[in-house]
Amino acid sequence: MNQPILGTPKGTAPYDDLFVAFQSALAGRYSLERELGRGGMGIVYLAREVRLDRPVALKLFPPALAAVPSLRERFLREARTAARLSHPHIVPIYTVDEVDRFVFFAMAYVDGETLGARVRIRGPLPPSEAARMLREVAWALGYAHEQGVVHRDVKPDNILIEAATGRALVADFGIAGLRQDASTQQTSEVAGTPEFMGPEQAGGARVDAQSDLYSLGVVAFYALSGRVPFAGATSAEVLAKHMTQPAPPIAEHAPAVPRRIARIVDACLAKDPAERPAGAAQLAEQLAATLEHRKELPVALRAFVKHDARIDGPGVLLIPPPLMAASVGVASFFLAVEPGLTTFFAGLVLLPAGVLAYRARRLLKAGFEHSDLAVAFKSEIERGRALVGLSSGVGYLALLQRRRDIDTEFWGKLWTGLIGRWLFRVARAVLPRRAIPQAMTHRPTELAIAMAAEQLFAELPKATRRQLGGLPAVVHRLEADAQRMRTQLEELQEVVVDVPARSGRSPSDHVARALREERDTVQQQLADAVAALENIRLGLLRLRSGVGTVQSLTTDLVAARAVGEAVDLLLEGQREVEAELARPALPPIPADPTAGSRPGEGPA
Repeated sequence: MNQPILGTPKGTAPYDDLFVAFQSALAGRYSLERELGRGGMGIVYLAREVRLDRPVALKLFPPALAAVPSLRERFLREARTAARLSHPHIVPIYTVDEVDRFVFFAMAYVDGETLGARVRIRGPLPPSEAARMLREVAWALGYAHEQGVVHRDVKPDNILIEAATGRALVADFGIAGLRQDASTQQTSEVAGTPEFMGPEQAGGARVDAQSDLYSLGVVAFYALSGRVPFAGATSAEVLAKHMTQPAPPIAEHAPAVPRRIARIVDACLAKDPAERPAGAAQLAEQLAATLEHRKELPVALRAFVKHDARIDGPGVLLIPPPLMAASVGVASFFLAVEPGLTTFFAGLVLLPAGVLAYRARRLLKAGFEHSDLAVAFKSEIERGRALVGLSSGVGYLALLQRRRDIDTEFWGKLWTGLIGRWLFRVARAVLPRRAIPQAMTHRPTELAIAMAAEQLFAELPKATRRQLGGLPAVVHRLEADAQRMRTQLEELQEVVVDVPARSGRSPSDHVARALREERDTVQQQLADAVAALENIRLGLLRLRSGVGTVQSLTTDLVAARAVGEAVDLLLEGQREVEAELARPALPPIPADPTAGSRPGEGPA
């Protein structure tokens, strides 16, 4: 098992005879430091290139194998093929060379660890990190496939994670070959790593790009769960399972993996290559869709949504006793029951409201606004849905999570509605001074621009605000339209990546094309709405700095209204289409029994 460019902080291989002989042959060009790893097809050394004074990794073809002319030529051919690959997520090969009896190539040295070492030491990757890493590997494989190169040995120990950046790089195309020369690569042995080998490769059939996708699916399974889908006492047993047994769903071993990622992994592990993603580029697009719009909420906002926004738990039991005591005292003072009951029921309403207003005040002091809550609750609800257990063994957990989703939806509606706005107005009224807003990366672009525009508008002189009285309504409308378009864009994107982009004229091609056109239309409308918001914000900035006029800003408002009307028309048309599709089909009209009879003849 090779680890060609893995930087290890300690541990040095002994200076054996091969090390000394190889260093003697390279004297003046490379200075060997230590052995990094070795496998069946090579030994890797950390070295320094003398002329450029940079660290490199040298992969030496074992001299015993290099003595066989056919193997020597194959190594050189495949190394030169890999050297033509130039991609940010492929380890670059600088040179391929022969010196005396030594055949080797020099490649970039990456200071980091392999994915295999990362999982073995620290356990499975978080789903978002795994999706990002897999997308980068898919990009690299897609590029290599376009160049006619199949890796044939995609496994965790051939994927390196750069320590400084976390970037994933694919290494060791040592057993890769040109697709058009695949027939010349067939041997009596099956090349590759059994645990990560595709069914067709395990059976000795011709290997293509789809085999790399299966192997990447196994890598994904391993990265997310810490285990491989098939294990066995011997390589033959593992290969037989790859060929004959369906892979277990990833959800059985990693229930916390979001459903969209789980579907992608399961599709890669399909036994039939036609049922896997159409190519590495499509796989990367599917993985990218799982990463979009997943912005981490700030700690204070996440704590508010999960805890402070709710009145539940044991603390609720502390409210009735003092209320009852106060009610009894009021009733005794007035010598009547009605004042006591009024006090009790008023307290049931005002005390929780006061607690929630106090918590809203703390959120305002942290620099957040009421408009942030819609984004925060939506993110929490989506996160809850993504974490619902999919396997039968976690049914109770799924039920519990579903209940929590209902709770979150209830409190989200309360806080984002009239009651929430009223609580924030009360909290703002008692706030000593306006908190300095922080950079909120969790906010969608349209919300951030709208909030900035509202603040600029509030700072204008009263007379100017009166002239631009319709501006807040236009800003709110554009923001709402943009958020609806963004939601629809996310839904369309999820559908688009699930439709295989196959060639030909099948019905699925027409569906995929129509969905992509619809997605592009929605994306353009979203861009127009955000651009209109941005123009309003820039107009307010110019007006405040004295270089703009009310008339120019009025022109921007007219254009913004036109954009809003266009978005509303598009949304209305889509609603009509959806309503028409949802209507039940009309029952067929029964055939006329007299149809086709001759004049004067009735039915038989």
